[in-house]
Amino acid sequence: MVLDIDLVGTISTYLGLPPELVRAVLAPLIYPGLGVFTVIVLFLIWAERKIAAKVQLRVGPYYVSKRLHGALQMLADGIRVAFQEVIIPLEAEKPAYILAPILSFAALTVAFAVVPGGPGIYGFSSSMSLLIVYAAISVSPILIILMGWSSSNKFSYIGAGRETLVTIAGEVTLLASLLSVAMMYKSLDILEIVEIQRQTDIIGLVANPLAALLFFIAALLLTDRIPFDLVLGEQEIVQGPFTEYTGVLYALTLALDYGKLYVLMLLFTSLFLGGWAPFDSVILGVVAVLAKTILLLLLAVFLRSVYARMRIDQVASVFWGRLFPLALLSFIISALVAPLYG
Repeated sequence: MVLDIDLVGTISTYLGLPPELVRAVLAPLIYPGLGVFTVIVLFLIWAERKIAAKVQLRVGPYYVSKRLHGALQMLADGIRVAFQEVIIPLEAEKPAYILAPILSFAALTVAFAVVPGGPGIYGFSSSMSLLIVYAAISVSPILIILMGWSSSNKFSYIGAGRETLVTIAGEVTLLASLLSVAMMYKSLDILEIVEIQRQTDIIGLVANPLAALLFFIAALLLTDRIPFDLVLGEQEIVQGPFTEYTGVLYALTLALDYGKLYVLMLLFTSLFLGGWAPFDSVILGVVAVLAKTILLLLLAVFLRSVYARMRIDQVASVFWGRLFPLALLSFIISALVAPLYG
């Protein structure tokens, strides 16, 4: 389903609602929001397991739908989790325990409404859309810490503490990368940034590869991807802040990290890969955005097969001792290449 002007106009006329309101609802619910995200995350989990199995000489998902190479395994897992009983620990802070995962994923849907999925495909536009996406993503660490505290579990406490360290280290690097982008394009509007790249035929990855690298590495840290999966250290802290969660609430905690990864890779596509460039049509633009985003997602999950988890002190040393100075260097690069964009 493609959100084009005719579709929005037809629905708004039928319902008697403003077109802006219809767009703001359809984008987070369908594309690039929850509908497409659900399909992509099912494919991504299957691909992650299959890639890891191939690299490590294992079978991977297989017994559910053998002829499809286990492609339905993720759907079966999702149905199983959806019908599990939600068990709340007796000593948990019940309101915070229940609301934290719901609110964290709800905040993420704001980013779905702002990040464009193609030419003219977005929930709403804003001259500050880049900061809106950053703010929506930055809400989740606070609520994840709340999940760990409200669970009244020592493993959850440890996971919440790790989330604090990860957030401080990762968001500084991510914000520095975004500021480099804003300096380079002289704009905080994602749609305008894409158009600038299309008009000049110079994508951000070429203009400032250092900012792109910092963005990608910070995205891996903030979404608990290997080698930075400190918050979800299964071997030592079970499932980190989410240890006590079951059923639908547990599914929301899993979807949260994949949702952030999906949003950040969509944002990477817009900021550094020209968005829907070189196409102008809606259909080809959507295909271009999805293709670029899925390739980035596959690269992120591939790293699980070839890297081991870093220690907390190593992560702090890398991000503060090495990446932060590089972030300052990316500001200089942005200042030098800014004239290329007029």
